[in-house]
Amino acid sequence: MADISLQSMMAQRPTGKEMWSWLARGEVAMALGVVGIIVLLIIPAPPILLDLLLAMSITSAVLILMTSLLIKKPLEFTAFPTVLLVTTLFRLGLNLASTRLILGHGHEGTEAAGHIIQAFGRLMTGGDFVIGVIVFAILIIVNFVVITKGSGRIAEVAARFTLDSMPGKQMAIDADLGAGLIDETEAKRRRKELEQESTFFGAMDGASKFVRGDAVATLIITAINIAGGMIIGMVQHHLSFAVAASSYTIMTIGDGLVSQVPSLVISIASGFLVSKSGIEGSADKALVAQLAMNPVALGMVSACAGVIAFVPGMPILPFVGIALGAGALAWRRGKDAAKPAPVEKLAPANAGAEDEPIATALAIDDVKVELGYGLLGLINDLEGRRLTDQIRALRRTLASEFGFVIPPVRILDNMRLPNQGYALRIKEMDAGSGEVRLGHLLAMDPRGAQVELPGQHVREPAFGLPATWIDEALREEATFRGYTIVDPATVLTTHLTEVLKDSMPDLLSYAEVQKLLKELPADQKKLVDDMIPAVISGATLQRVLSALLRERVSIRDLPAIIEGIGEVAPHTSSITQIVEHVRGRLARQLCWTNRGDDGALAIVTLSPEWEHAFADALVGQGDDKQLALAPSRLQDFIRGVREAFERAGASGDSPVLLTGPSIRPYVRSIIERFRGQTVVLSQNEIHPKAKLKTVGVI
Repeated sequence: MADISLQSMMAQRPTGKEMWSWLARGEVAMALGVVGIIVLLIIPAPPILLDLLLAMSITSAVLILMTSLLIKKPLEFTAFPTVLLVTTLFRLGLNLASTRLILGHGHEGTEAAGHIIQAFGRLMTGGDFVIGVIVFAILIIVNFVVITKGSGRIAEVAARFTLDSMPGKQMAIDADLGAGLIDETEAKRRRKELEQESTFFGAMDGASKFVRGDAVATLIITAINIAGGMIIGMVQHHLSFAVAASSYTIMTIGDGLVSQVPSLVISIASGFLVSKSGIEGSADKALVAQLAMNPVALGMVSACAGVIAFVPGMPILPFVGIALGAGALAWRRGKDAAKPAPVEKLAPANAGAEDEPIATALAIDDVKVELGYGLLGLINDLEGRRLTDQIRALRRTLASEFGFVIPPVRILDNMRLPNQGYALRIKEMDAGSGEVRLGHLLAMDPRGAQVELPGQHVREPAFGLPATWIDEALREEATFRGYTIVDPATVLTTHLTEVLKDSMPDLLSYAEVQKLLKELPADQKKLVDDMIPAVISGATLQRVLSALLRERVSIRDLPAIIEGIGEVAPHTSSITQIVEHVRGRLARQLCWTNRGDDGALAIVTLSPEWEHAFADALVGQGDDKQLALAPSRLQDFIRGVREAFERAGASGDSPVLLTGPSIRPYVRSIIERFRGQTVVLSQNEIHPKAKLKTVGVI
């Protein structure tokens, strides 16, 4: 039994290849590296291992600097704050390990802390430890006061301005998306890049503090090592003052230099990274493009260098060489700039520059949302109620409900609007306006009564219902009282929804109809080829679809609509008769759409007297047929409709008005003037399997 369990344990033991594959994984190597740095802070390291780790610190700093120089934009090195933290922690671990060796074995000689520290210490001191201390202090001051502080300030300002400019940049992305200049994929990529930019500069602002702290820690560790080393050397190991000062100073200066050189290199890399936030391309190309391309500036450099070369006491050769080089480069750049541009390239450019303003002036935005300055926060709401996302979902919902993709919605600011006001425009014309209150909630009573909570009493912009803007702190109380609560972005989106539903006939252009036909499934292409334009024209199809959308009838079943038009079009050219026939083909859809919660279609019917009255009031033939009903009779009809539908509404029903086929269009033309949401159906539009429920008679 024991042998079997031992064999199973040996079988489950990972092989060397498996262990190497685990180590090759990036996250495992990263975790082991961080744990190793922490271990380095606790366990002493031998001089050989310390030399290896110091070499890794120096070369990794060079790698970071080269990466910062060669990247095209800062977002290509978003891991820099993390790298900065790890390298700083690594250097502190090396400082602590070297301090143990210096204080513990410094009396044995300068090689006690390793050969790298010894070499750097002798290079810096040059035989005089006082000069070494002064030069090392200057190096720390340069790193701490100049480079690190400047990089931190640039990162701080960049982070602040990046966060302040986010709403404007977000707005520009949404405007380009609304104008059709970019697609949703490109818009998502730009938004993600914008978020990465703000996060990156914010992290750089905090990460720059690591370098400053590292410089201060190095200065303190250096002072402790020198003072502590001399005390230990003279008191415990009985070294003379000169020997102790020379030995411990060389090792301490070497240790500090080995730490400060990588720190200085990484600080320079940080400065390059944050200072090229607005420059595209690697640093060398950016500097050459902006410094060595102006022939006038190069000429002035050449002249100044030539004058300085002949000043008494100045070395002639360096300044003459600079003057000749700058002069040659200025002559070359001036010669390139003087070359005439090809005529064939200039003409189209000038023509485009002249034609562009006219084309821009003629362009019309189908749907536009203008926001006051105080509502710009709706575009980049961090709590998930972003206006652009709601509008995108709205377009998708309307496309699914009505079978017509609403044109892109352009969002822009308008300083002439009230601070928290907005305006909705369809084809540049006013279609609605209102005001919302950021930081508040709109509460409405489902019964239509006034909300009894403290706040600003207003009318809901979409339906004109009484509502109140309340503070967000009153959310729970409003919910307890049964009020409907809506946030500002949803209020605006709801208003836009109703405006778009009313404007769909105007937005369905001939081009949009052709787009719908092209997007039909492949098995329906034959139907389109047979019907258009042989039986019906594209213009007729557009007029029929617009008439259906005017009564909010979905055109999603476009093949059935085309078939219905094809059946009646050879017999009549009357758009009214064609529309009525198509509505009959859509009977199942109409009954299903207007059914109640119980599955039944609630109807209010016309009495035979009103049926005859409307039929007798029709005069004319074909499309010229008109309704000539006496004003007094018209008022009686309107009163009867209101009373019947109010009684039905009181019982919780939302009925449709049922009429005869011949008078339905004319009854609808009256109903839409005072009850635009009321659906009017004819007997031909009632599907045989529909479940009916009569709730009133007019």
